[in-house]
Amino acid sequence: MAPKTVLHLRAETKPLEHRSALTPTTAKALLDTGDYAINVERTPDKPARIFADSEFADVGCELVPTGSWVDAPHDHIIVGLKELPEDSFPLSHTFVQFAHVFKRQTGWADWLRRWRRGGGTLLDLEFLTDEQGRRVAAFGYHAGFAGAALALKNWSWQLLHPGDEMPGVETFTEGRGYYTNEDELVSQVREDVEKAVQAGHTPPQTIVIGALGRCGRGAVDMLKKAGLEDSQILKWDIQETSAKSGPYAEIIGSDIFINTIYLMSKIPPFVSMESLREAGEKRRLSVVCDVSCDPNSENNPVPIYSEWTTFEKPTVAVPVEQGPPLSVISIDHLPSLLPREASEAFSSALLPSLMQLRNRKEARVWQEAEKLFHDKVAEIPEEGADGS
Repeated sequence: MAPKTVLHLRAETKPLEHRSALTPTTAKALLDTGDYAINVERTPDKPARIFADSEFADVGCELVPTGSWVDAPHDHIIVGLKELPEDSFPLSHTFVQFAHVFKRQTGWADWLRRWRRGGGTLLDLEFLTDEQGRRVAAFGYHAGFAGAALALKNWSWQLLHPGDEMPGVETFTEGRGYYTNEDELVSQVREDVEKAVQAGHTPPQTIVIGALGRCGRGAVDMLKKAGLEDSQILKWDIQETSAKSGPYAEIIGSDIFINTIYLMSKIPPFVSMESLREAGEKRRLSVVCDVSCDPNSENNPVPIYSEWTTFEKPTVAVPVEQGPPLSVISIDHLPSLLPREASEAFSSALLPSLMQLRNRKEARVWQEAEKLFHDKVAEIPEEGADGS
């Protein structure tokens, strides 16, 4: 009998990251095949994995020390979610994670050199695709869901606490910085909206651009669970945005605008500083949630802000001279607001591919991922030539 393939789930080190690439549910499914053994690093208190160590132990995983992936046998596959901690030692294992280096992000060449020096391999989760070229697993739905929730909270906060900036997520989550489950989040947001309506305000008119995608569907579902009617949600996708050129008066005329489209090419903006100025006192828009936040990109379709926000400071003000105050939410890890549901959905979608890791040399999804890695390694310039 062939030895089992060992997966090593490392503890996440990115601040405020509570999600997990493997969950007790998907770990059990892998263990039940008899082909896999799973080592799970004990999670430190901060950042705490949303799943308790005992949940993994109860399904048959072996708990190992935090950070022990560094010294794990070279044939163990290191599974994680976000970037590795900054360091310089060579990487000799096969890693399954999001690395954010294949699009030549800052420091990309230095990171890939570490794998090249160590003889390791990066199988990037962002680039695992099916036969139709669609990602096999993504966090888009919960990004949209969480973004819509924070947009509604900000709208309510503006009306009930005029002049005050919405505080960080920890204020609303008993210091945790995340919601333990979807019901907790939905209940709180519904209550916020109801308080604003009871104070005499009209329920928010909301526009979602990209409403037919995974991210957009998550946003629309949250809006409905918060009590908004269909008539209060304007759902736009490519048919509407291509019918005429932006900026769009429908955005200016809504209370909340949620953008879920990530653009790879430049188009006229959905909303601009000029369109805000032209609207003047007629502007209704007071909250923008740019779920696809890419403020430094020339393709950014929402060029009214220039910085990312965080769970500690969720909003950034837009300098407007007339009309209501306007703020933008531009958090780049929104699914972490609901780490349990987001992890379960992502890991379940990833599970069929994980089942093929044992025979990854024959599995198309992993063959293509490894080829992409080697292609990117081949693009590494001479040291120092890329400025990294």
